[in-house]
Amino acid sequence: MKSAGIFTLFLSFSLALTLTNTVQGQESIQWMKFEEAIAANAKNPKMILVDVYTDWCGWCKKMDKDTFTDPRVVAHFQKNFYAVKLNAEDTNRKFPFMGKTFTEAEMAASMRVNSYPNFVVIEPGLQNIAQLPGYREPEAFLAGLAELIEKAFKKTP
Repeated sequence: MKSAGIFTLFLSFSLALTLTNTVQGQESIQWMKFEEAIAANAKNPKMILVDVYTDWCGWCKKMDKDTFTDPRVVAHFQKNFYAVKLNAEDTNRKFPFMGKTFTEAEMAASMRVNSYPNFVVIEPGLQNIAQLPGYREPEAFLAGLAELIEKAFKKTP
């Protein structure tokens, strides 16, 4: 009898833990590596948003803590972007892109990023990019992102 009760308790705990992890997973941005986003984009095209950061950047950490946990920002990312974290000072991790091999630092430099945090939006065709530099609170980040995309990727008739 006791073992059946313990087993039931264990199953209940396991189910609760699984549900908690599933819900939490949906409430956070699913960050990818650059090459993972490129592969996902090849299968299902959508914009790529690259968060270019450094380990020492306090404003980058504030974006992670305050802006990138906001439910509106999370929902917007999940719907519209493949989200990438790119460390502008990482000279070790290498990945292929458009026939060349880059480190994260080389990719940040090739995108002409020179301040942090900096958000690079790459359109689905991987030909055009636009930047949104600087810390922003959730509402200002979403508004700035919408304005950037409208101006940078507006289709002309």
